[in-house]
Amino acid sequence: MAGATPSCVFCAIAAKSTSSNTLLYSDDKVVAFQDINPSAFRHYLVVPVAHIPTVKYLQRKTDDYSLVSHMLEVGKTLLNRDAPQSQQYRFGFHQPPLNSVNHLHLHCLALPYTPRWRSIKYLSLGPLGFIEAEKFLEKIKPLSVQSKV
Repeated sequence: MAGATPSCVFCAIAAKSTSSNTLLYSDDKVVAFQDINPSAFRHYLVVPVAHIPTVKYLQRKTDDYSLVSHMLEVGKTLLNRDAPQSQQYRFGFHQPPLNSVNHLHLHCLALPYTPRWRSIKYLSLGPLGFIEAEKFLEKIKPLSVQSKV
């Protein structure tokens, strides 16, 4: 999973080898940038630097849980900074086969949707639809983390 995949557009962005996207945030684990086809007032993507194809590759492991938690924290921080007036935020992942790019990416949306019909892309349809980040975190929470609560 680690390392870049040459044909992956998000790997290229994470490696900062494309000039088409301006990074909003970058550290050794993730990068964040604006979606090129936004579905909301503000629509950012938070992407791991390491190539992870989809949410299906994440497990109940501390590293995976920490990565998703970090992605969510970065997304929340960016939207709070750039769209504080928005009254609703959504954070989540498209699940295969409905994901558009085979590189894990967190959608960070400051609503309203633009145009309104784009909300259809973010419906929760069970195992195939959009999964909210908080719900996904519960799904991959390591047992050792659960027992400490």
